[in-house]
Amino acid sequence: MEQREIMQKVVGILTEALEMRRQVRENPDGQASLTGAISALLAETLPHIQLPAEADGRAVADVISEELGPAIASIANCFSFVFVQLAEVHDDGRTDVSAADVLRHISLQFAHEAER
Repeated sequence: MEQREIMQKVVGILTEALEMRRQVRENPDGQASLTGAISALLAETLPHIQLPAEADGRAVADVISEELGPAIASIANCFSFVFVQLAEVHDDGRTDVSAADVLRHISLQFAHEAER
């Protein structure tokens, strides 16, 4: 999965989280429903790992780190990027831009990369 696709899924997860927060605030006794977006991202991003039957604990840890490390780093980088964008808007005291606006802008930015 390409970085831009991961970024768009991360933005979708965060947008969903904002919507869930809104729903809970509007209806505290209601129930917010999850879509499984995080599980889907992990399933689509993390590689399947084959471990040798004779592998000891250290070998298993090495294989897992080597195989999963890049995908986990990519996901973490996307969440970090979005966090920084949101934090900058907040720290600048911008009241004319909502978190949803920032997420929408990021999503469009990475969607345009796909068109290039």
